[in-house]
Amino acid sequence: MNTRERFERVRNEQRNRFSLRTRLTVLVTVEMLICILIAYGLDRLFNVLFPWKVPLEIELVGVCLLVGILVTSQLSKYFFNPIKKLRFAMDQVADGDFSVRLEEKSTSKEIMEIYTGFNLMANELSSIEILQSDFVSNVSHEFKTPINAIEGYSTLLQGSENLDEDQKKYVDKILFNTQRLATLVGSILLLSKLENQQIPTNQTAYRLDEQIRQSLVALEPAWAKKDIELDVELDRVTYLGNEPMVRHVWDNLISNAVKFSPQGGTVKLRLSKKTRKLKFTVEDQGPGLSEEAQKHIFDKFYQEDSSHKQEGNGLGLALAKRIVSIEKGKITAENIPEGGCRFTVTLQTK
Repeated sequence: MNTRERFERVRNEQRNRFSLRTRLTVLVTVEMLICILIAYGLDRLFNVLFPWKVPLEIELVGVCLLVGILVTSQLSKYFFNPIKKLRFAMDQVADGDFSVRLEEKSTSKEIMEIYTGFNLMANELSSIEILQSDFVSNVSHEFKTPINAIEGYSTLLQGSENLDEDQKKYVDKILFNTQRLATLVGSILLLSKLENQQIPTNQTAYRLDEQIRQSLVALEPAWAKKDIELDVELDRVTYLGNEPMVRHVWDNLISNAVKFSPQGGTVKLRLSKKTRKLKFTVEDQGPGLSEEAQKHIFDKFYQEDSSHKQEGNGLGLALAKRIVSIEKGKITAENIPEGGCRFTVTLQTK
């Protein structure tokens, strides 16, 4: 029986049950009757034990306040705890976790219907996400073979002496865009793989500061071309994690800082460790992030420059965030008051 059929069954089963409104009305009425009976009983007891007489109205107000506070606090848990559970589950769905489900058994008709409807929604979203991931993954795999063929033939043409200047330019452009497309396909496949991974794998202990230095060396052509000055302070840190995957994070963040910094600008890198946490920050002197970009900077395929004049495919930061998330860490982006942007990665050390 699928979720939609269960939803219809729940509605049919709950038709003869008392609604949440009816239960609340009955419980409040019973609470008022109990308060009146207790106040009346206390009035009779006081008349027997004490020579002075306490007005019944005062006793009634006092007992109603006391019983009302105690009973209402318990009733509020009964009525509002299911809503809290629903809100927490909705937050998980909003964060992209479509696997969350709520227990549909409940004595309340309304809560049971809401939970069943929520499960139906989460199930449909999960199915769409799986379908989309499978489609993207399969299409990307099919792209790889023709892209590799085009890249190979373009490389051969590049070395030919029978081409004039215009033809060489065309071949260079074909090769450049083919490499961009190959990078895009590789990023899509990697992201598709990571989205189905929940726990860190292939963990090894290695020097994180050395890994960041290796990223800097690999990116030397980019920052040397723009005459970028590097301000680097890296503490000696040993980290237990997936070394090849974490390398993607540093490569992306540093290359972005270089790309958006002006000619002759400065890129600052800091790595520090405190107790069982380590923090890496990279700052550039670029234009910073708009308010809209700060909301979507880690979304897949998001690029602030809609004209795509800047190199990139909008997947680098989405990949970085997913890798950091799998490593049980956190990544944030913010503007610097004096200009530029700062990315911060926080990881747990073992």
